[in-house]
Amino acid sequence: MATIARCRRRTPRRWRGRRPPGNDPSQVQTMAGRMMMTWRFWIGAAFAALLGAAVPAGADEGELPEPDRSLVYREIDGVSLRLHIFLPEGHRRGDRRPAVIFFFFGGWAGGTPRQFFPQARELAGLGLVGISAEYRVRSRHGVMPDACVSDAKVAIRRVRELHDELGVDPERIVAAGGSAGGHLAACAGVVPGFEPEGGATAFDSVPNAMILFNPVVDTTETGFGGDRFRPEHREALSPCHHVRPGLPPTIVFHGESDAVVPFENAQRFVRLMREAGNDCELVGFPGRGHGFFNSPAFRKGARAEDYRAVMDAVIAFLRAHGFLPVQAAEKKALRGSGRSDTTEREVLQ
Repeated sequence: MATIARCRRRTPRRWRGRRPPGNDPSQVQTMAGRMMMTWRFWIGAAFAALLGAAVPAGADEGELPEPDRSLVYREIDGVSLRLHIFLPEGHRRGDRRPAVIFFFFGGWAGGTPRQFFPQARELAGLGLVGISAEYRVRSRHGVMPDACVSDAKVAIRRVRELHDELGVDPERIVAAGGSAGGHLAACAGVVPGFEPEGGATAFDSVPNAMILFNPVVDTTETGFGGDRFRPEHREALSPCHHVRPGLPPTIVFHGESDAVVPFENAQRFVRLMREAGNDCELVGFPGRGHGFFNSPAFRKGARAEDYRAVMDAVIAFLRAHGFLPVQAAEKKALRGSGRSDTTEREVLQ
């Protein structure tokens, strides 16, 4: 059963594709506002579980879905990097749909964007544009993690730049990823710099929200993976070392028995985010290890119930922060079902 640690306030979503504002005491919500935020989140989660979250066939098991289109977002050193895009029904050029960009895991050395095809397809079924991004890795391109971060930032910026063609809202872009891919998503939202020289600057690479699955958030000696970084980048690319007020709202999923990326790292990141006044939630899964969130369609043997629990919470998070509509039917369905939210929750003090 999952446990969750929630933060104290919700950061206003009005960044317009630029860096969010600093920590203004006037923006801090009242207790009533925080209670409403929590109520909306858990009503959404219960409703998603009750109705199966409109899960398309094949999301939990079977064959991987295929994207509706792919396009090159960056060409560098003879490599063409693509975005694999899943479109909602009725999607048209010029739409203003929220978009979620996923970054795969693989220790900055390998991996495949196909990992997040099920999640991208499921969210497209709810009306968002789901995107799984390629980026350079050591085994195929001989690069270090700083190049991976640069690719991720370019991907987010490029989606904003092509917002009209892709039919997405440049003010509602979510960065998501697992493990090393979670590190890339977190770096896009937290770590300054590492933008390519001479790149377009009209659109920002900072996402409007972050969804992180057992992410690497500390790349120093107290975290994971520092030996894979250039010495000068170990702290420079460590999200825990750059937390400050005004960062995007974030949800973190982590197996409490993760033997690769310690659960303590996620707890520390969430605590730092909260202490800085940011909106950050931690959902811990007791007894689960690294990569527990994967779809069985991608990783044989993955638990369908874990995938479902994670995606239900993802959908509730997106609803609570305005990336999906909060429907009046949610309240009615929950009341009439006789069900209650039985997810165990732990609030950090």
